[in-house]
Amino acid sequence: MPQTLIPIRRALLSVSDKQGIVEFAKVLASHGIELLSTGGTAKLLAQSGLPVIEVGDYTGFPEMMDGRVKTLHPKVHGGILARRDIPEHVRAMQSHHIPPIDMVVVNLYPFEATVSKPGCMMDDAIENIDIGGPTMVRAAAKNHAFVSIVTDPADYAPLAKKLALTRGALDLADRYALAVKAFSHTAEYDGMISSWLTARNEKGAVRPFPGKLNLQFTLAQTLRYGENPHQSAAFYVERDPAKGTLARFRQLSGKELSYNNIADADAAWECCRSFDVPACVIVKHANPCGVAIATTTAEAYKRAFLTDPTSAFGGIIAFNRSVDAGTAEEVAKQFVEVVLAPAYDAGAMEVFRTKPNVRVLTIDLARDQNRLDMKRVGGGLLVQSPDDFDVAQLKVVTKRKPTQAEMNDLIFAFRVAKFVKSNAIVFCGQGMTLGVGAGQMSRVDSTRIAAIKAKNAGLSLAGSVAASDAFFPFRDGLDVIANAGAKAVIQPGGSMRDEEVFAAADEHGLAMVVTGMRHFRH
Repeated sequence: MPQTLIPIRRALLSVSDKQGIVEFAKVLASHGIELLSTGGTAKLLAQSGLPVIEVGDYTGFPEMMDGRVKTLHPKVHGGILARRDIPEHVRAMQSHHIPPIDMVVVNLYPFEATVSKPGCMMDDAIENIDIGGPTMVRAAAKNHAFVSIVTDPADYAPLAKKLALTRGALDLADRYALAVKAFSHTAEYDGMISSWLTARNEKGAVRPFPGKLNLQFTLAQTLRYGENPHQSAAFYVERDPAKGTLARFRQLSGKELSYNNIADADAAWECCRSFDVPACVIVKHANPCGVAIATTTAEAYKRAFLTDPTSAFGGIIAFNRSVDAGTAEEVAKQFVEVVLAPAYDAGAMEVFRTKPNVRVLTIDLARDQNRLDMKRVGGGLLVQSPDDFDVAQLKVVTKRKPTQAEMNDLIFAFRVAKFVKSNAIVFCGQGMTLGVGAGQMSRVDSTRIAAIKAKNAGLSLAGSVAASDAFFPFRDGLDVIANAGAKAVIQPGGSMRDEEVFAAADEHGLAMVVTGMRHFRH
């Protein structure tokens, strides 16, 4: 059985990312640890006045082939892989003059940084595939019973503190944790290479999707339960989430987040951050039940809440501007599960501290998209590019053209419809939602529900506009919209009955514009 605490007498350092390596090497040297190193790392350590043995001198075999061959040598890997509790291993080390290596400090060629550069060529990518580094990392991790493997510069400082307490030794728990991290590191590295290469042919021509999709997500937190109490759940995040996406949230106060809190918060935030002016989005069960824009966050909230006060009960509320005390006081009048915003002033946080159950989250406001949109299905994964279409060019298809005020509301309504579950119908007026119909099997039923919701909230649809996330398959949905009082409609078009629908709009005196792009959301 391995010793719990093993002193480090010899360390091999070979890093591409040299951040903090000199300082960490000085810590190792202060404990009398012999330093072995390669190439640029060895040169840097020597220039810093540290006693270092270059690997070529150590093995008696020089680096060659532009550094491709330097650590792939029995004196290196024998020193890393040998089990010190097996006599045959010890005798082999003695017979071949292979000293043990007790710590390996390695990070890998910058493959990701290389391929992220515009115009990266296949040859550049291939040259930045590390071979010796992953081999040493995996060898040391496999033999963590006796060897410490360090792959992350962020670990240098905490390890330095531990080495100071133990006079240059690490215990089994530390070595195991480092090994687990190391195997994850090489898996992620190889996964990036696989994904990049399988998305190209041998000449570098890019395919739409990689032949192997390698995903790496890290456990961010274990959740109380899943969608229902009998389901266990956890939240995982990408290594480098897109800026402004929910995975970058910070919780400032409130109870622990639940599975549904996170899912609904994502829906609210994605909708809210799509607006360029102060906006508020209230979400319930993944659907916006109230959306409004205004000159202040407080006014935006009040108007969004008016759309559907019943559904807003226990909702998720997102703002795309800093929240002040006045806005927080308005929000605090209702039962709310989660509040999201880019920032909160001191007064707002004082208000929310009186509501200890309200989960208050902050996220930097940015509009970067997830790189891929994914949906789990039985035994597989559906993958698509993100729906990043926003209204750009509109075509008027009716005799009456929308007024500028109607056009503004049409664009607002279609943007909201993008985030409503299909089939989606959204009535809007003066920068706020008036009725939302979501998730029905027929579009006409979604239309009726949206009108009913507006009536129940005491909101008039006279003079309103309506958005449909996809084309009208028949004129019946349009008839319901017109009878409810709307005067303008926005929809993608593309139905075989488009001309019938356009003619119906003219019959009702409606203005209609088409976008040429739908927003299904399942």
